[in-house]
This record gives sequence, C-alpha cells and structure tokens, in this order.
Amino acid sequence: MKTNPTLAAVALFALLLNSTTEAATREEKRVGDSADVLEQLLRIPEKTVPQALLSRAYAVAVIPNVVKAAFGLGARRGKGIIVIRQDDNSWSNPAFVTLTGGSVGWQIGAQSTDIILVFKTRKGVDGIENGRLTLGADASIAAGPIGRHTGASTDIEFQSEVYSYSRSRGLFAGVSLEGTGVTMDRKANAAFYDSISITPERIFASSPNIAPDIANTFVQILTMQTSQLPTQPGMNVQGTIRAPDEATEPRIFGMPDNSSN
Repeated sequence: MKTNPTLAAVALFALLLNSTTEAATREEKRVGDSADVLEQLLRIPEKTVPQALLSRAYAVAVIPNVVKAAFGLGARRGKGIIVIRQDDNSWSNPAFVTLTGGSVGWQIGAQSTDIILVFKTRKGVDGIENGRLTLGADASIAAGPIGRHTGASTDIEFQSEVYSYSRSRGLFAGVSLEGTGVTMDRKANAAFYDSISITPERIFASSPNIAPDIANTFVQILTMQTSQLPTQPGMNVQGTIRAPDEATEPRIFGMPDNSSN
C-alpha cells in the first residue's frame, strides 16, 4: 500500500507540534498554535485558503484563538504571528502581532476563532511595523475566497491588499475584519528572541538560527502550503514590475515578463 506523502507530512508535523509545546513558553505556545492552524490547511484543501493566493502572498499572519465577546457592543482580540516572503522566496522568522477590533449592533455571547490574514503587498506590513495598521482604512481588505480550484487566472482579479479568513470547528471561511487593528507585539518579540532591542526589521532579515525550533516548524508548514504552484516571472515580492536589468534576481509572482519581446 502506498503512503500519501501529504498525509504523512501532516502526521509528522502534528507529532512535532505535540512534542514542542509540552514545556513551551507563552510565546512558543503562540507559535505552536499558529503552526497548528496552518497544519489544518493540509487536511481540507477543497474548503480552505486557495494555494493560488497563498503562493503569491507577500506576508501571512496567523492569529489563533481570537476571542470575540459581546453584550450589546462586541470586541475581538487575539495574539499571533506574522512572517514575510524573502527575496529568495523563503519565509522569514515570525514576528508577534496583536489583533483588536470592535463591532456594533445588538449581540450577546462569546466565541473563539482562528484568523488568517494574507497580505498581497508590502504596504500593510509596513503599517504594522510603524505602529498600527487599521484594516480597511490603511489597507484595503476583503473576505477571502475559499477552495483549491481558485486558480491563478482568477487571482489576478483580486484587488484588495489583504484577504481575511476565519477557522471555526475545523472549517475555513472568508471573514470581514473592516476596522480591525493589527499592531506589533514588541514585548513578545523581546521575550521570544531574548533581546529587548530586537526590531521587526531585524527579525525578518535575520537567519533562522536566532529563533527557537518551533519557529522553523511553522515556516516549514507554511512552505509546504506556498510551494505547490510554480512562481510566475516578472514581479518582485512587493508586486511591482521588474525592469529588464533585474532579470537575474529571484522572481516571485505576477504578470509574465515581456521584456524580451
């Protein structure tokens, strides 16, 4: 009997997550919970974040266990991590972020969901690094499409800078997060990287060796999700068209390179 390599990978990562979170710090647990959310993407490809979108993302944020509580006015809050795509198409070390938001209208009760934000451009990430990004105001946001068959030809029609998803009871769905704020959690960054002077820029640019092993587990799972489609020539990770003399640099996604025509 042949072994399904994807299912084997899922089992391996699940084992790694269980072994690394037994004696984890608060920050390590947050990374482990985020990795668990990504690992779920492998289980239900027909009803999850399209690989066509993930494979062209500039950055991905995962905020597990976002609590939304309400009695009249609602509030949403959660803590997670964000990684950015490097020039060589690999993913950076994770930086820690906090998501907060509110809602209006009569409502009652509480619920916990996992949130995934897919950033198509660098603009939104720059806002987080500089203090605070308000989704919908500082960067356009839309509830993301679902399904493995959302192909590259459809992806080029996506106009928003950020796409948002929620996961509840094992299922992913697009979610509206207009007005929600995302900020850098500098205290968590300092604790995880054991440096009070660590900056998001340094985290993103540094070697994976500076991060605990659980960070590498998260990156490996995300790499499995984002390497399923071939990269497309002609654009860099910021989504801008390359000049002809940039042809030797890594090409990430976007429109075909017609410089030779």
